[in-house]
Amino acid sequence: MKRRSLLALAASAACILSMGAAHADQDTLAAIREARTLRVALEFGRPPWGFKDDRLKMSGSDMEAAELLASDLGVKLEIVEVTGPNRIPFLQTKKADVVLSTFSITPERLKVIDFSAPYASAVQIVGAPKSLALKSEADLKGKRVGVTRATTGDVELTKKAKDLGAEVVRFDDESTNMTALASGQVDIVIQEPATLTAVAARNPQRQLEPKFIFTQFPVGIGLRKNDPALKSYLDQWVRTHMADGKLNAIYRKYHGTDLPAEIAKPAS
Repeated sequence: MKRRSLLALAASAACILSMGAAHADQDTLAAIREARTLRVALEFGRPPWGFKDDRLKMSGSDMEAAELLASDLGVKLEIVEVTGPNRIPFLQTKKADVVLSTFSITPERLKVIDFSAPYASAVQIVGAPKSLALKSEADLKGKRVGVTRATTGDVELTKKAKDLGAEVVRFDDESTNMTALASGQVDIVIQEPATLTAVAARNPQRQLEPKFIFTQFPVGIGLRKNDPALKSYLDQWVRTHMADGKLNAIYRKYHGTDLPAEIAKPAS
């Protein structure tokens, strides 16, 4: 009987240890330094955050921030191209070390991954042709609204769609969403101001314009949970470059304006 009890206790202890191991801290920072490579997940269909220029060179404010981060770490930068929906899966399956790709810090995302201190802010606006009178969310009633799947705009509109009486039309990436707007497949989108401005300039016949701000969230660098050394490094990295103005300079270069005051002040 005593032997059975001891065996049961040992099995229980092994189970607890196994569960603990599953939630044990990672050390991605050490792995990055050992590999001398930082793998950054970044989307290139979201100008001015991430895009490819006429010569297909990777560019944008997130790209430049990623280059700065790799340089400060003293390692090579390896870009892992992603779309909005696969940013979290790529991070969780360790195809990337971090996600630096217009990643809004939301309660839903914080349930499954972690974030650095905010390094930028992302605004989502409602955009539509000039002929459509849209002044508030109430005016979306009965309307079809295009969003990019798994983005902040998608998440926030989905929460409100039933009460607003709006139909959510999802597209797998930003370019498809904007093509649908340009072609008239949808007349209303939730999108970032710079992207809407670029599409409006290329399609003057549509007379596209911003209507109102739909939502706004701070943007952080995404990392896996239980990775304290990397989180500490990233938080300090953000604080350092908020204080010396480098992150604000990058944002101003691509977005044409300074970071909001609540983001630009050094994080505590």
